[in-house]
Amino acid sequence: MVACAAARSVRGVRLVLAGVLLLAAPGLAAADSKPGAPPAWSFNGPLGHFDLESVQRGYAVYAAVCSACHGLEQVHFSDLAGMGLKVEDIQALSAARQIADGLDAQGRVQRRPARPDDRILSPYVSPAAARAANGGVVPPDLSRIVMVRPGGASRIYSLLTGYAPNAQWQDDRGFRNPYGINNFTAMPPPLHDGGVQYADGTAPTATQQARDVTTFLAWISAPHQDERRRLGVGAGLYLCFLAALFMILTRRIWSHVRK
Repeated sequence: MVACAAARSVRGVRLVLAGVLLLAAPGLAAADSKPGAPPAWSFNGPLGHFDLESVQRGYAVYAAVCSACHGLEQVHFSDLAGMGLKVEDIQALSAARQIADGLDAQGRVQRRPARPDDRILSPYVSPAAARAANGGVVPPDLSRIVMVRPGGASRIYSLLTGYAPNAQWQDDRGFRNPYGINNFTAMPPPLHDGGVQYADGTAPTATQQARDVTTFLAWISAPHQDERRRLGVGAGLYLCFLAALFMILTRRIWSHVRK
């Protein structure tokens, strides 16, 4: 009788747990599908790697959208070779950007086409100019933004996609975004469906653009990450081989010794 009672108790607990999971499932699904929920990143984890096609698309988004306000001042155009571009591609990308090149006789800023050895600078000549053009806010440099901002790539993706529909500026606060500081950000929604054209034919939805530009910013923050991981895996395998060899030699050397 005691065993029967225990069995009934166990079945009852299982039924209760199953009911809880069924009730929680819709909530879990809603949490996964809410605006701003980040995707699974290919570059996360000890064996992760960057999708270079996504990195290239992300640069296209940066060049078409983000570069209007943000620079990559710790990055040279020539560094973009690491994402699989050829020399002529880098020359074309750099020549498409105009950078400051001193002042003319009237004291106005002169501009020239960038060269591969130039840094990818902010479009503003000074922090004061950036502040004046952006309502008192200086747009941050994006060179290492994924490394220095809490939440990393997922936080940036969520910020880009987490705006309320038809977001409007609210006086002295900015645009409502649950992933901004105090649920607001000074940056207007930057990405829109069809806002860029991808050379590989990928559909340029706002979420795809956010994913690609976040991947690009993660890569530019740690461009040698894949190489370090490959080196680490190779070193680990080599150490495992040495350990196995050591064990085999130890057994062979001491095999004549009786226990």
